[in-house]
Amino acid sequence: MPQARSISHIGFPWLYSRKKLMLWHKLITTIEPHFRDVGEVSSFYYDSLLDISKKWEKQSAKRLTIEFIIKVLKYEGRLQPLNRCAICKQNIENNISLVDGFLPTHSSCSMSEPMNKRAIIELFENSSTILIDDDIIDRLYLIALKSF
Repeated sequence: MPQARSISHIGFPWLYSRKKLMLWHKLITTIEPHFRDVGEVSSFYYDSLLDISKKWEKQSAKRLTIEFIIKVLKYEGRLQPLNRCAICKQNIENNISLVDGFLPTHSSCSMSEPMNKRAIIELFENSSTILIDDDIIDRLYLIALKSF
């Protein structure tokens, strides 16, 4: 197979969409330092990236990024339970805020706008952003990019 030697990547239709391509590039440049000094990378990461790359064209890239980061944090054991504030260590009852690394806090502790706790629980348990409004997705996307 002499022609197969020069293959550098698998093409996807979204590669021709500048916005989608830039969001993909942002995701890859965000996670790349995480693997820089690692000798062997688990297939979980490759499989997860391949899975979202297939969905990238038809679904929201920001939602896919958030779901991917949540899956990775869960896989690595770095996803914190939502019942306790990371700042004051008190229980969180209803509304919740998230800070860098998806750490749960009271909105008063982190001085940020509260989010629907049920929707965040769905995100953490099922890696699904289906219950989250688009304005909250923009906030979560910024948190996701700071989570590595």
